[in-house]
Amino acid sequence: METQQDINYNRIAEAIDFYRLNFKDQPGLEAVAEHIHVSPFHFQRMFKEWAGVTPKQFLQYLSLEHAKGILKGQGATLLDTAFETGLSGTGRLHDLFIKVEGMTPGEYKNGGDQLTINYSYAESPFGTILVASTHKGICHMAFVDKGEEVAYQELVKNFPNAHYRRLTDKVQQEALFIFTQDWSKLGQIKLHLKGTPFQIKVWEALLRIPMGELSTYSGIAGQLKNPKASRAVGSAVADNPVAFLIPCHRVIRATGDIGQYHWGSLRKTAMIGWEAARTDSNREN
Repeated sequence: METQQDINYNRIAEAIDFYRLNFKDQPGLEAVAEHIHVSPFHFQRMFKEWAGVTPKQFLQYLSLEHAKGILKGQGATLLDTAFETGLSGTGRLHDLFIKVEGMTPGEYKNGGDQLTINYSYAESPFGTILVASTHKGICHMAFVDKGEEVAYQELVKNFPNAHYRRLTDKVQQEALFIFTQDWSKLGQIKLHLKGTPFQIKVWEALLRIPMGELSTYSGIAGQLKNPKASRAVGSAVADNPVAFLIPCHRVIRATGDIGQYHWGSLRKTAMIGWEAARTDSNREN
C-alpha cells in the first residue's frame, strides 16, 4: 500500500524524468505541472518541500555540465577530501561517520546462522525503504518498489539462516536521521556487512565521497591503488547492500553521464540532485 510520501515522490520522480528528457527546452513550471496533472501552485510547493529548492533551481543539478564540473573541480583527490561543512547551524556531518565491520568467515559462510536480524519499513524522500540491522549495525537497506513481501524475501535471500523480527530498533532509528535536515542528531552509524574483502574496500571508498559530490568508477579504482580494476569496482558498487547510506549513487561515468543504479537511474538522478541542492543551500547559509 502506497504511503503519501511514496505518492509525492512518484510525482516528483515523474517531473524529474520530464525535466531530464526535455532539459534542452527548459520547460516552464506550467508545462511540468500539466504533465504530472497537478496545478502549478501545488507542484511548486510540493517540489520545494521535497528538494528544498524550486523546480527551476533544481534543473541545474540535473545538467550533464554540472556533473562534469563537479568531477573536474575535484579531480583525483576527491576521495581524500575531508568533508566538514556547517549545516543549518545544527552541527557538522562527516561522511566518514559510518564504520564498517565485515562479517566473520563463519557468519558469511553459514548465511547468518545464529544472527538475529531486526527489520522495519520507513519512509524516505525517495520512497519506502526496508532497513535491517544486527546487534553490530545496519546490514541491509533497500527501496521497496515491488511490495513489502518482495523486499523482505530479498533480505532473507542474503541471510537465509538468520532469525528475523519485525522490529524498529535504535540502530535503525539513528541511521534514518540521514534523511532529515537536522543532522546534529546523527550518532555514529555502524554497518555489519556481508561481502568479500575487495567489496568492503570499495564500499569504504564510497563512504569517503562527500555529500553533494561525485566520483567515477576509474577514480575509485585509482584510490584503491588498482587503476585497472574499474570493471570490478563497478560490480562491487552494483552489489552494495545498503542503499543511500553507502552512497553508490554518487558514482557516475567519467563522461558525466549518470549511468545505471540498482534501484533505478531515475532515483539515482533524484538523489544526486537532492543532495546537491541541500549541500549548496547549506553552504550559502
